[in-house]
This record gives sequence, structure tokens and C-alpha cells, in this order.
Amino acid sequence: MIHKNPIKICVSGARDTSICGTDALDIASRLGQSIAENGCVLTTGAVQGFPLWAAKSAKQSGGLTIGFSPAANAHEHTEVFRLSADYQDLIVYTGFGVSGCDLLLTRSSDAVIFGCGRVGTVHEFAGAFQEGKVLGILEGNWNTDDLLKEIIALDVSRNHDLIIFDKDPHRLVERIIKKVHEVSSI
Repeated sequence: MIHKNPIKICVSGARDTSICGTDALDIASRLGQSIAENGCVLTTGAVQGFPLWAAKSAKQSGGLTIGFSPAANAHEHTEVFRLSADYQDLIVYTGFGVSGCDLLLTRSSDAVIFGCGRVGTVHEFAGAFQEGKVLGILEGNWNTDDLLKEIIALDVSRNHDLIIFDKDPHRLVERIIKKVHEVSSI
């Protein structure tokens, strides 16, 4: 069940999950399920891979999903960027390319959870980190979490209290929701 003013949680991760390990898609599915079961809206970059599996699971669990596309319209979304419209209740066609889309996606979300990923995931992390968003780092059988830890360690001027690390997708979502409520009640 979706609440009146639901928390919007972005799921960021690799389009190509071949680098993610054998259980990455199962973990993404559990993440999407947990977001939906907690009454939150799942936002993604409307891409395949890790975010798509989270969106699919959220939809199957009765959740609401919103995709932010770098494309200007549906044709460009599928034909130029070769992205899927599957498992999205709404796609926002930003027309701003990948970099601009990433900014709108993270700014439109209350929190961002990072799974297995590459450069695009790191780009979304950097933007959300600079914006002071609540961040969840899903630790798994991949190197993304270690890379993000290194980036965090380089920046001692930002608030690291908004960053949560966890190996369990369900527990991470619950901790993210709690942190969003703490931050919004200040």
C-alpha cells in the first residue's frame, strides 16, 4: 500500500549485470520488493539490469515505480537510448541526456540506494552525495561498495551520517526509511 506522501527511493545500479555476481538480480528483486512493501515509491533511471529487476519486483509487490529517462520522448527512449519501458508506471522523459537525467532522478528522490554498478552508478552517487541525500550502499558480491567507500573517505567535509551500509536489502530499506524520517523532522 502506498502512503499519502510516500518516500521516494531511487535504486541505482548497473545496466549490464555481468560484472555483478550471480546473486545480483535476486538481491535487486528483494530490494524492489522491500521498497514496495514499505509503501515507498521506487524511482530509477528507467534502464535495464539491476534497476529494472528492482522495478519489476516492486511492481509485482503492488508498488509504484517512476523512471527518469535521458530521452526527450518515448521513441528516443527505446530507439536511441535502447531503454525499456517495462515495469514503470510513469516515465519522465527529461530530454537532458544521461548526466542531466541523473541529476533530476536523484533530486526527485528522498534517498538513493546503490547496488552493483559502474561509472553511471558512481555518477549518480557523486550527485546524490553532493546534494546531501540519504544514501544506502548495498554491500554485495561486487566491488561497487568498496569503490564508494573510497570516494566517501576522500571527502571529509560532507555529512557521512546520511550514508548507510548494509548487506541485507530489507534491513537497508528499513534503515533508509528511518533516516529519511529523522532528517525530514529536523
